[in-house]
Amino acid sequence: MTDKANIGILGASGYTGSELLRLLLCHPRVDIALLTADRRAGQAVRDVFPQFSPYALPRLVSIDDVDWPSAGLDLVFCALPHGTTQTVIETLLAAAPRTKVVDLSADFRLFDEAAYEYWYGHAHRAPDLQREAVYGLVEVYREKIKGARLVANPGCYTTCGQLPLLPLIRAKAIDLDAIVIDAKSGMTGAGRSAKEAMLFSEVSEGFHAYGVGHHRHMAELDQEFSKAAGRKVVPTFTPHLVPMNRGILSTIYVRGTEGRGAEELYAILTDAYADEPFVHVLPFGEMPQTRHVRGSNLTFIGVARDRVPGRAIVGAALDNLVKGASGQAVQNMNLMLGFPEDTGLRQVALFP
Repeated sequence: MTDKANIGILGASGYTGSELLRLLLCHPRVDIALLTADRRAGQAVRDVFPQFSPYALPRLVSIDDVDWPSAGLDLVFCALPHGTTQTVIETLLAAAPRTKVVDLSADFRLFDEAAYEYWYGHAHRAPDLQREAVYGLVEVYREKIKGARLVANPGCYTTCGQLPLLPLIRAKAIDLDAIVIDAKSGMTGAGRSAKEAMLFSEVSEGFHAYGVGHHRHMAELDQEFSKAAGRKVVPTFTPHLVPMNRGILSTIYVRGTEGRGAEELYAILTDAYADEPFVHVLPFGEMPQTRHVRGSNLTFIGVARDRVPGRAIVGAALDNLVKGASGQAVQNMNLMLGFPEDTGLRQVALFP
């Protein structure tokens, strides 16, 4: 690997693409060599995102116009809509097999083909790559990610649910049939495309649940929780939309096993994340807030007693555009390219 890696971003005109640009412009080991955005092809990045006006960046091009073998890319971030990524990545890797890919869509997160077809309504179009892909939750799959060619970046909701729960599941510390995840996300989680339901007047001064009983992120939670437990785990998960730009807050209700209380669950999480650069466990009894992680790659976790003995409340907060998407993707890139894991990701949260 050369001192600097050539990086491409497919789908650079969305929120995830802009966040990748923000992070990569401060990364000392990469050059941004390719940016695609089909509807904006031919435009300068500053025409889409004026905040990048001072920076020399490639013009936006259509994916169909990219010559993959001659592009000379070390790694590509794929920030395309779900369902469109499979054939794009298959074509890319067939033409340039040494290029590594971090996919930020949901297309390669599920390793079971039948589960993918059930949740997404069609058969997977690149099953061989689906089997090759490594799930990109760094704190769990760090060593596998280092040797991967294709990494499936986890969903934002699922990251905010898995990080606080996986250590407890692996330790057999909680009742696997009594997990309730109550999660809230900001508006950017719905993407940048125009939707009537996302207009300011439609969402301002309101707060509602959606995807109740059948949200696609449930599939990731089921998969990873079941793998950690060694048996089927189906948590209760309900997402909510909050009229704010960034952030996810998960309030999770659990019951300890064999008399374990909140203090013991807290000790498990503290030990699990003692050496992790991007997961911070708060002092016992404190609950995380989205404004304390805004703009950072951090996840804050808190544990508090419930008033019912044997039950505990676990909270987690992250920025859905950073640790929930682009920041975690850069974390994966660093591992895949042999860079220090925290390179370009040490931003302190924006406050207020």
